[in-house]
Amino acid sequence: MPILALKVDINTYSGIKSGLPKILDTLSRKNLPASFYISFGPDRTGLTLLQMLRPRLFARMIRSYSVGRHDLKAAIYGLLKKPPMVGMAFPEILRLIKDIGHDVACHAWDNRIWQDWLPLMSRQYIKSWLTKMTTGYMETFGTMPEAFGAPGWRMDKRSLDIVGSFSFSHLSCTRAQEPFIFEENGLLEIPSNLPCIKETGVEGVADALKTRVNTYIPQVLPVHAETEGLTYLSQLESILDLARSLGYIFARVSDIAQALYREDLCVRGLAMARIPGRVSKCAV
Repeated sequence: MPILALKVDINTYSGIKSGLPKILDTLSRKNLPASFYISFGPDRTGLTLLQMLRPRLFARMIRSYSVGRHDLKAAIYGLLKKPPMVGMAFPEILRLIKDIGHDVACHAWDNRIWQDWLPLMSRQYIKSWLTKMTTGYMETFGTMPEAFGAPGWRMDKRSLDIVGSFSFSHLSCTRAQEPFIFEENGLLEIPSNLPCIKETGVEGVADALKTRVNTYIPQVLPVHAETEGLTYLSQLESILDLARSLGYIFARVSDIAQALYREDLCVRGLAMARIPGRVSKCAV
């Protein structure tokens, strides 16, 4: 039977404060597991405004939550207003997520910086960023994190090399079609291989689920607390109901990682490509 994992990224203060509780309630009512990837540090959503200088991104922002669905206060976090902390401000909620059986993994220290400026970050800065993120996780849970999922699915060979020096057992950093082993660091990669709602709409996600229902490859659906947890909550519920009706078995990303045999997976290097509905290239 096909396997489906929900990978829920939490990037912002509004996402963790307002979107996360609604997603947790939905999962509880439907008795479904999920994997939550947390940004622990500051919410610098306001820095997105600087990207309006890039025409392609500006057009996307007009269509997406970055401009139209955040209140004015959130729109200037990190630019004209001191950025609030995301995960570090809600340790009790994060521990609750784990206590009720979901995965909790690392997504970011500062999501906006990585997603927009990774090519300009030095190796020293990348290592410091990752250290702050993993320290935030350890201070919250008392253990080191097992997994990391990069903001915006943006990686490069430098960051992969540095990530390999941390204690992650697996990654979820790409939009590849199936799991593989990174040549750069020997780590198992569990990709987000389904589209998300804001890329293709509900119809696109539904079509992908129907097309892949007979595959042996585990499917990972990317979800964002800032979008599916707020504007697209009802659409998310319809997708979950559809997946269940199609016979998908819901699992956590960590369950998929534990069930895979590394010897059966290909070993390959990082590749980058354009994904429909996204402005910047993603790791694939």
